[in-house]
Amino acid sequence: MKIRYLLISIFAISLTVLSCMAQEPELLVEAAPKEVVKQYGIPFDKVPDRRDVTIYQVNIRSFSKEGNFKGVTSRLDSIKDLGANVVYLMPIYPVGSLRSVNSPYCIRDYNAVNPEFGTLDDLRELVDGAHARDMAVILDWVANHTSFDHVWIPKPGWYQRNEAGEIINPPGHNWRDVAQLDFSNQAMRLELIRSMKNWVLKANIDGFRCDYSDGPPFDFWKQAIDTLRNIKTHQLLLLSEGSRSNHFTAGFDYNFGFGFFGNLKKIFRNTQSVKSLETFNVSDYAGAADGQQMVRYTSNHDVNGSDGTPMDLFGGERGSMAAFVVVAYMKGIPMIYNGQETGTPYRLTFPFTSTRIPWGTDPTMTQEYKKIVAFRNQSNPIRRGELTSFCSDDVCAFTKQLDKEQVLVLVNLRDSTVDFSLTPELAAMPWKDAFTGKSVTLKEKVNLKPYEYLVVEK
Repeated sequence: MKIRYLLISIFAISLTVLSCMAQEPELLVEAAPKEVVKQYGIPFDKVPDRRDVTIYQVNIRSFSKEGNFKGVTSRLDSIKDLGANVVYLMPIYPVGSLRSVNSPYCIRDYNAVNPEFGTLDDLRELVDGAHARDMAVILDWVANHTSFDHVWIPKPGWYQRNEAGEIINPPGHNWRDVAQLDFSNQAMRLELIRSMKNWVLKANIDGFRCDYSDGPPFDFWKQAIDTLRNIKTHQLLLLSEGSRSNHFTAGFDYNFGFGFFGNLKKIFRNTQSVKSLETFNVSDYAGAADGQQMVRYTSNHDVNGSDGTPMDLFGGERGSMAAFVVVAYMKGIPMIYNGQETGTPYRLTFPFTSTRIPWGTDPTMTQEYKKIVAFRNQSNPIRRGELTSFCSDDVCAFTKQLDKEQVLVLVNLRDSTVDFSLTPELAAMPWKDAFTGKSVTLKEKVNLKPYEYLVVEK
């Protein structure tokens, strides 16, 4: 459907108009004249502090046998039991058919629900169910490009074009199925932001994961985020799937840990020292303030399909769990990709229509993920404490401290036994096992088996 606008002549002018629009409690949509989007349900008042989040990524097509919203809703208890408090849904919108490869990131209409997944009411039921279990919900948002049969395609000046006047693909990428939006066009920007606001109200969602956020310019994200933050009834979580440090300045809560993940793979290939992780704990946080964080992971929908499962990349079951401890505890917000917690032994391959997660494959691994996440959820030092790193070439070693509470983490990232030397001060402290609560006596030389990890607290 084509969107009906008010005040068309004003679209091209300043951010003053946008600021005024941002304070309005209701938004115009594409239906009949004067129809407005009103708040559905009650805004969720338990959105976690951005430092306390564990994200669970849901690939709707692969998540259940049904491959739809109801299939996700039916497993919300399992996501809750894992310890996640934010459910991130991959794109829920209709997929384009022109030049299409059936990618969920090739969006035909920003304001509609993909009938493949169900209806708006089905989405609302999913969100309501998550909220009832004290979990927030964020939607995937693709701001940089659309399908070639998107409802905006006829709009003059809304897309970048070549000298022949043809709409182009995103420059610098081999994404042949999508059309590049033109961010010099203020009317397009305003409508894109309006669409984001509509979802906050009509589905009562709690934020967005913004795909390829390095594409749109800084000033667009600043404009969009300032507008979204003006929805005073909602505490939104905003994740940039990008690497630019100015995403923090724009107002995102999170940036994406591409570099950390890539470096972790090199460590497991024995081509990089574990000490190299410390560099990312500095560089990734350039520009971060007030608890802004990096999102780190051992899998997501991209790398799972292109690179392999966590077990493929990180030394099998034991290595993948060691890698996850580093991701969950060292510095940042952990993200779990659906199925990794059950030890899915194969990739969930693009476009995700032929592979399903074999739930129940490895209950022991699932329990280990629960154990690791549960300690993170209860440990103030892990979530909010000051990091002191003293890694060796083979062992990721650090303390996290907040006030008088301290946690010591040692993770052997090699497939061989390693001796690690502790300082006399750390060895002499009265520790207890973080998972069992039993007293632990440490020596100055700690022997760690292949991919073994030790987490103690005091």
